[in-house]
Amino acid sequence: MTEPASGIPAASATVPADPPALAGPPSQGPTPPDSTPPDSAQPGSTPPGSTPPGSTPPGSQHRRLANESEALLAASSAAVVAGLAGLLLFFGRTPPLWGGVSLGLVSAGAVLVLGLASAYIGYWRSRYQPDQHWRLGLPAWKFIVDASTVALVHALIAAIATVAVFLLLQRSFQGLTVDIYAATVGMAVVSGLAAYWIYLSVYDISTRKLSGLLVLFMVMSIVASMATSQDPKWWEYHFSQLGTVGGASSGLFNLSLIVAGFFITTFAVYLDRDLRSLIAQGVLVKPWSAGLCSGAFVAMGLLLAGVGVVPLSVSFLIHTLFASGMAVVFILLLLASPFILRGLPRRFFLVCGSFLAALIVSLVLFYPVGYFNLTAFELIAFVIIYGWIAVFIRLLDALATRND
Repeated sequence: MTEPASGIPAASATVPADPPALAGPPSQGPTPPDSTPPDSAQPGSTPPGSTPPGSTPPGSQHRRLANESEALLAASSAAVVAGLAGLLLFFGRTPPLWGGVSLGLVSAGAVLVLGLASAYIGYWRSRYQPDQHWRLGLPAWKFIVDASTVALVHALIAAIATVAVFLLLQRSFQGLTVDIYAATVGMAVVSGLAAYWIYLSVYDISTRKLSGLLVLFMVMSIVASMATSQDPKWWEYHFSQLGTVGGASSGLFNLSLIVAGFFITTFAVYLDRDLRSLIAQGVLVKPWSAGLCSGAFVAMGLLLAGVGVVPLSVSFLIHTLFASGMAVVFILLLLASPFILRGLPRRFFLVCGSFLAALIVSLVLFYPVGYFNLTAFELIAFVIIYGWIAVFIRLLDALATRND
């Protein structure tokens, strides 16, 4: 009995020399510093496979925050400039909301000028985004044309919206005038909001957004021209009559056609990029379809701009040739789309057929049936052409985005 007892102290003497042997199961032993379990991670550490708190994937939160910061800076700058201009212009005045040298008219002018500046800066800055690097390779003249049309479309949309808002306010508060302080604050707020929206819009430009802006711009500018036309019977003739009656409405109508025409040539660049992407991915069969489609859009844009440059009152023949040429290019593109754009979903070609059928039916109802006049036919043709463009652009953008 004494031998086992004498052996116990000998065994226990080795225990303090090897503490890990007494530490339970191996999985619960001391953990090296670089393999700390997730539950016991120190503050600031990142579990394996997760995104560190300070970093985000490309195109996510970091860029959005930077974009918002720049847009707020543009809005603040525009508000300050507009406020200072309002102090000078309204000094000693109590302007009405609309009519003459009014708060609405001056604010619309400020929105137009400051909106152009905000759009130019935002469009130039957006070239350095990861998905817009391809624009850095554009020739200088092409970038200037693209930036000018994008800036003009945004600034004119904001200016027309400003006019509409103040017209409604004047109708709601007839006879109301404001002092210099209220006018200055109002002008600063309107200009700041416009610059904020414009900067965010041009910074995140895409083919899909361009198509929506084109339709919105054309609708707003034409409706504004119709509402302010000096000839209340213009609709008895044709839409081109809006550009011949003189005054601000004619200038706005012709300017809208010119800007819209160059705007179509601008998103032809984006269209070409999307088509080439689909060709590279094997979606489109014809390798030359990108150049042909973008060339057709450039032709339609230039012809539309020609309609505005040469109003009906200047030359009936040239004006008609420009308008007819645009219609011919569109119809040819519509007819040839199943061959040129082979590889797109079949339902798109069914849509093309329905658009073409609607155009033919409206033409027959105009002549020889005589159900409606030329103005109604032009309005329907306008809806068909720009509706098809919007559908086509959005489909390509969706396909390119999905495949990417």
